[in-house]
Amino acid sequence: MVAIKSYDLPEKLDQFVKFPFQLYKGTPYEKFWVPPLISEAKKLLSSKNPFWKHAKIKIFLAQDNGKIVGRCAAIIDRNHIKVHNEKCGFFGFFDCINDVTVAKSILDEVKKFLKSEGMEIIKGPANPSANDEYGLLIDGFDSPPVIMMTYNPPYYIDLIEKSGFRKAKDLYAWIRSAKDDAPPRIARIVEMVKKRENIKVRPLDMKNFQRDVQHFKDIYNSAWEKNWGFVALTDEEIDYMAEGLKPMVDPRIFHFLEVNGVPVAATLALPDYNFVLKKLNGKMGPLGIIKFLYWKRKIKFVRLLALGVKKEFRGKGLEAVLYHEMLQSCRKYGYIAGGELSWTLEDNDLINKGIEAMGGVLYKKYRIYEAHCDF
Repeated sequence: MVAIKSYDLPEKLDQFVKFPFQLYKGTPYEKFWVPPLISEAKKLLSSKNPFWKHAKIKIFLAQDNGKIVGRCAAIIDRNHIKVHNEKCGFFGFFDCINDVTVAKSILDEVKKFLKSEGMEIIKGPANPSANDEYGLLIDGFDSPPVIMMTYNPPYYIDLIEKSGFRKAKDLYAWIRSAKDDAPPRIARIVEMVKKRENIKVRPLDMKNFQRDVQHFKDIYNSAWEKNWGFVALTDEEIDYMAEGLKPMVDPRIFHFLEVNGVPVAATLALPDYNFVLKKLNGKMGPLGIIKFLYWKRKIKFVRLLALGVKKEFRGKGLEAVLYHEMLQSCRKYGYIAGGELSWTLEDNDLINKGIEAMGGVLYKKYRIYEAHCDF
């Protein structure tokens, strides 16, 4: 008989983090799933992560005769509640065997907990927020995820929908080869914008890293403030994220666009370190470090996580300039396989059409689900 038990972290943290390793082992999905570094997965859920200064979490494990068969977390982000004026909690870190009864049981317990905390709506999956891994893969199961994107078996769709959840919003992931030139129309737009505006595109300055982190924060929070589900990062969260990403950054593909010397737009791109993580199987011991340094040099694919333009500078073609610069940098610095642009909202027509115009192809879809906490 399956029993659902809840815990306050750090109790059962090790079992919670390691369950996906057990779940995927020996399955057809193992070749696509990318094991996270266990140390980083634990750090994400620890008090070291400043997200938990304005959020709380309760974890749930489904056990069948003592064997873990499912996991999930209930998350309440006070900043989300304040910004969006909705009594909304989240479910995240959902993993489960292919059994609707088990999935529904654990998700029902998450709903009950959120309701007991005054929440009326539940959305997810969020691991643990929209600024981290976000959404359930619903289309595009035949390739591994890129850095900071999720993977799950197709049967998760059935598990969640039969547990009473419905679509809230779809998220798109696009792919673009670096081998093809920018379309002629885009190249013309870029030249026109460069002649019309006093602009300069420059790489991230690692010698003035903290200064550029602040520039990016200002651009990021301005560019996304009206986006569906967006919650601005706090200064502490930005600094924490920046320090975590700093060893992974290739400044040559992280661009700022300045108008009259002032940064007004930026792209955040990272080499796809999932290519490396796949080789490590969750561990970074002495051998893992050797593997990491070896495979790091062989990364040929990037993820464009964010492209933002301050609202007062939109409609001037700056996005095209940044897309074009990104393409040229990938080709110049060895990322010959191109990259993924993710994620975008399904109804963000301006951005989606811009990506298509640049030659991007929609190749994966993710979904945020929602339900009422009542039964």
